[in-house]
Amino acid sequence: MNSSPDSPHMDDEPVEVPITDQLDLHTFRPQDVGELLPAYLEACREKGLLRVRIIHGKGTGTLRETVHARLRQVDYVAGFRLADESAGSWGATWVELRPLR
Repeated sequence: MNSSPDSPHMDDEPVEVPITDQLDLHTFRPQDVGELLPAYLEACREKGLLRVRIIHGKGTGTLRETVHARLRQVDYVAGFRLADESAGSWGATWVELRPLR
């Protein structure tokens, strides 16, 4: 993605993401999820947020599959499941994190 006069960020500029119990990945590229997701979840743990909703959208399912594959690799993820209808259905995933020791 190249920067344009209408774009607020340059490609190499870091984007600050507020740490809450919800991460919306709509503005991120699938190749960015590998580094972003564990870093975000670790920051959630540091704030005591142990249940996090990841919004990946419904689309083709590629981003959802990427998110789930990455979650399987993170040792402090206790579990995850697709959200119910009230929380985004198959367009979002609930993640349960293990607390810091």
